[in-house]
Amino acid sequence: MAIRGLIWLAILFAVAVALATVGRFDAGQVLLVYPPYRVDVSLNLFVVGIVVTFLLLYAILRFARNIVTMPRRVAAYRARMRTEKANSALRDAVGNLYAGRFSRAEKAARDSLVDEKNKGAAGLIAANAAHRLHEYARRDDWLTQVDDPDLQEARLMATADMRADGRDADGALAALTEMRSQGGRRIHAQQIALRAQQQLKNWSEVLKLVKTLEKREALHPAVAVRLRQLAAENLLRDRRHNADALLELWHALTPIERHSPRLADCAAELLIALDRPNEARKIVEEALAQNWDARLLRRYPDTVGATAPGNDALPLIQKAEAWRKERPEDGDLLFALGRLCLKQQLWGKAQSFLEAALKSANASDNEPLKIRSHRALARLHEQLGDAEKAATHYRESALAMNVV
Repeated sequence: MAIRGLIWLAILFAVAVALATVGRFDAGQVLLVYPPYRVDVSLNLFVVGIVVTFLLLYAILRFARNIVTMPRRVAAYRARMRTEKANSALRDAVGNLYAGRFSRAEKAARDSLVDEKNKGAAGLIAANAAHRLHEYARRDDWLTQVDDPDLQEARLMATADMRADGRDADGALAALTEMRSQGGRRIHAQQIALRAQQQLKNWSEVLKLVKTLEKREALHPAVAVRLRQLAAENLLRDRRHNADALLELWHALTPIERHSPRLADCAAELLIALDRPNEARKIVEEALAQNWDARLLRRYPDTVGATAPGNDALPLIQKAEAWRKERPEDGDLLFALGRLCLKQQLWGKAQSFLEAALKSANASDNEPLKIRSHRALARLHEQLGDAEKAATHYRESALAMNVV
């Protein structure tokens, strides 16, 4: 500002010098006659008088105009200050919300309502803050105030997200349905729908949503695998009273899911309970061919049918013996062979395999295998009529348990 003032001062001096220089060479006169008066002035003085008169009239008019427009300008100034204060409150509401000061955020959002234009954004912020405070009735009141057409999709998305977070799955899905009817489809909406469907235990929908989100890389691969397994397992258990429906669902799963040890074990368990050991055995063998797992080995002896004719354990023993050539030191495989031999009443081989499994469990400090091996040996000795050895193994199995 100081430099600008100096520049204007220099310009004024230059103009003054120019006028003084030009005025020296002007000999003109201006005669003003108004009978009976006569005024004779130099041309320079006349020009200066006109300029001064113009400036005085301009200043008077500006002053009068300012006086007339002062109320309107004061009102505009006050409106600007209110708007600035409201916008500042809205910024404070956002900052407090993300800083975790939810009460302050809601209060600042309420203060920002001084400006009507902030109503939609302030409503969303205040609703989120009230939700974090578990004031769900107040949250819903704030959401109803968001009536801006451009913010309806945001309102519905926020409603669905907060209702799913509050375990109101039906309300979340209703908001998502309304949003889809307006043409809105978002990855985040599918993630919210996934949470809501999990809460409602709609496992078929969960499986569809997981597959969709996995294709769009919107889920971590480990989370996607866990959710797919959880959904498929629950769908299998929903069909635990119908073997045909269970098998139909099983074949509809992807190869990755069918080869999952957890799912294969679950399906085999359910089929065994439905007296379908052959299908259970096939499922376990196919899964073991892709993923070697101890739980499947423990389930394998159970696939020997107890009631169906021709379901003896010899084919399973042969299959397990083939596996043993590749994994001779696998304690769980030795335990499975011991159980199979027990079912076939091959007492000597059963004792040999079970003792080998127990030795492997002791060497690897595998407590569950140790307990199971002692119990199986106890049952073997009970079958052989040796109550003393049976009691010894029962005692060892009890001592092997780490009671916390």
